[in-house]
Amino acid sequence: MNNFVPTPSVPAPDIVRCAYMEIVVTDLAKSREFYVDVLGLHVTEEDENAIYLRSLEEFIHHNLVLRKGPIAAVAAFAYRVKSPAEVDAAEAYYKELGCRTERRKEGFTKGIGDSVRVEDPLGFPYEFFYETEHVERLTQRYDLYSAGELVRLDHFNQVTPDVPRGRKYLEDLGFRVSEDIQDSDGVSYAVWMHRKQTVHDTALTGGNGPRMHHVAFATHEKHNIIQICDKMGALRISDRIERGPGRHGVSNAFYLYILDPDGHRIEIYTQDYYTGDPDNPVVTWDVHDNQRRDWWGNPVVPSWYTEASLVLDLDGNPQPVIERTDASEMAVTVGADGFSYTRKEEDGPAGEKTGFKLGAQV
Repeated sequence: MNNFVPTPSVPAPDIVRCAYMEIVVTDLAKSREFYVDVLGLHVTEEDENAIYLRSLEEFIHHNLVLRKGPIAAVAAFAYRVKSPAEVDAAEAYYKELGCRTERRKEGFTKGIGDSVRVEDPLGFPYEFFYETEHVERLTQRYDLYSAGELVRLDHFNQVTPDVPRGRKYLEDLGFRVSEDIQDSDGVSYAVWMHRKQTVHDTALTGGNGPRMHHVAFATHEKHNIIQICDKMGALRISDRIERGPGRHGVSNAFYLYILDPDGHRIEIYTQDYYTGDPDNPVVTWDVHDNQRRDWWGNPVVPSWYTEASLVLDLDGNPQPVIERTDASEMAVTVGADGFSYTRKEEDGPAGEKTGFKLGAQV
């Protein structure tokens, strides 16, 4: 594929971080029970059509919007920019790219001001905003703190059929690469990219898309994730645990993947690393190294590679899903195919080599 997105002549908007996601759910009451009663996200505001949720340490109005609708999908991947002028910059940038844009001075959701939403070159609904209503940061509300407390929105993960094209587009937008997965033929299977000083604000996973693979919330410690597993078991909803808990090779984070009542995938995530230095090295993983997705070498369930959420255009219609034509990561790593390894035969004693190499600086 690799039909690269052109680089606009106007400056890219200065993005601070991923800030919130708006998802469409088919049963608002069931979704509220899952996100509030089970996961413990805090309600900022709600009405009969939408619930606005935030994590413990957040001071902007929300990190997640649950909006009632007929089809489970994602309406917006929202990023906060550095100043009001950067919303203008985002609008100009995407207009030069030839993308459809919509600007609302009053915002698209409660608690958010002047914003622009775009249908980006990969088919995803991106939003850029600066103005937001400030709410109480609950950091010292220990009376509200639960054993599995979600403290921050950490990242998005997007499924796209052409990872190199997406990587170039996001690098032009100002994202930096922390880690990626490739094979010896140079096929790219995934890339992790950041604006804040962590491993990623978003990642691109190779597959049929555009679709949303997952949205991730961070906990303080890995024991918080174990508590979520115990709670879901006690509530007899352990079938909603799709994968984990475990330790990623990529990012080094401790993880858990769970599914909400509509099948939207949520990652609970902790203990990745700092990436803020300008010469932070890129880590490249071999697609055949079965420690890249799970440091303990546990196999990845096939649904993790095949299932994902639809995304919407600016009219609220699902974007058509385009099939990936490059090699599939699932095809080369799932099942008894003989391709995956933990330690190559020529590597010598365990621990002598790690299965990854440091790549070029970005």
